[in-house]
Amino acid sequence: MTAATNLPALILAAGRGERMRPLTDTCPKPLLAVQGKPLIVWHLEALARDGVRDVVINTAHLEEQFEPALGDGRQWGLRIRYSHERADHGAALETAGGIAKALPLLAQAPGGEQAFWVLAGDVFVPGFRFDAQAARDFAAPQGAARDDLAHDLAHLWMVPNPPHVPQGDFALDAQGRLHHKHAAPPGTPTATYSTIGLYRPAMVAGITPGTAAALRPCFDRALDQGRLGGRLYTGPWTDVGTPERLAGLNAAQSVPPH
Repeated sequence: MTAATNLPALILAAGRGERMRPLTDTCPKPLLAVQGKPLIVWHLEALARDGVRDVVINTAHLEEQFEPALGDGRQWGLRIRYSHERADHGAALETAGGIAKALPLLAQAPGGEQAFWVLAGDVFVPGFRFDAQAARDFAAPQGAARDDLAHDLAHLWMVPNPPHVPQGDFALDAQGRLHHKHAAPPGTPTATYSTIGLYRPAMVAGITPGTAAALRPCFDRALDQGRLGGRLYTGPWTDVGTPERLAGLNAAQSVPPH
């Protein structure tokens, strides 16, 4: 990668969005409008702004709606490829299974065989920056950059615990290491996974492409090995998981500069 480039990104957009029904009976959750444009378009615009050029979108629920809505990405200066799970396998493959299936498409992009961004298509993070330097450090071999990043299977952006996840997902220490909550040093604060992170293909090692698999066991393995890092993001962040949260976003008068 050169100084002007960033790693490719995988946007997870395959889920059914049960809690968003009836809205998601006819529209995939990432295509629901937030303040005038589809939720996933906020991501695409941010990725393009920050130097990402290759994007893979995994789909399952109402997947036939994505390509007509987003095309090949050229309107944003992107190259979009689609990982169709329902068409190829009959159903969504869950998060880790979706990542494993998308690996060949990610490997077609510069740097994608080493590492890539992963982000959920159903969060609203208007101020987030896809930091190219963090991506370069993460993808660099050990000894070439920060060894803690180079050793990790993933580096996750965490957020302060929202009301619907008061206990948090993991403990995050002052050195940027993530721990099981029950095994963290006393007093280590917890935080919630923003659903944005940098991943290596090895994060989903052992998952046969085309099989359904959850991501939590992969996180647990990385935590057990001391190979999961993170940092706290304190900007605006919303998990658009209920119609009420979507309505609240659309009632807002403005968003941070994008």
